Amino acid sequence: GEEHYNCISALHKSMRGSDENASLYWLARMLEGGEDPLYVARRLVRFASEDIGLADPSALTQAVAAYQGCHFIGMPECEVILAQCVVYFARAPKSIEVYRAYSNVKECLRMHTGPLPPVPLHLRNAPTRLMKNLGYGKGYKYNPMYKEPVEQDYLPEELKGMNFFKERKT
Repeated sequence: GEEHYNCISALHKSMRGSDENASLYWLARMLEGGEDPLYVARRLVRFASEDIGLADPSALTQAVAAYQGCHFIGMPECEVILAQCVVYFARAPKSIEVYRAYSNVKECLRMHTGPLPPVPLHLRNAPTRLMKNLGYGKGYKYNPMYKEPVEQDYLPEELKGMNFFKERKT
């Protein structure tokens, strides 16, 4: 029932709040109450990117490994795998930078009226002679061939200067 959602919310918020003690409690309460360990593991995969993100990029690897470990061995043996992951996440630094930036991109796409801007010609592949003659790929600078980053636009002209990592005004 509702307690299923209440407990996962409490686990999520305890990890977000860096409370390893409460995080373990909510995990155990769920597992000992019969919760599917793969459900918990899936939520940890989401948490790794949503709440920890680039503050600790290894968090996603930890979460996927925990999911795979639970899948391989099941309960009750996988409980310690989930416990390790939960404590790791509670102790990890947190960042929602990517989560917010992606939300800003989605908002930009939803608020756009009319056809979406085309992919700039220099970013398009030119697998055929016709495409090459139409200018596909013309002027593209292949970064690995340069010692320094190159000046090149990657967004459509209509979005030039847009920075999704900055807070958007609604």
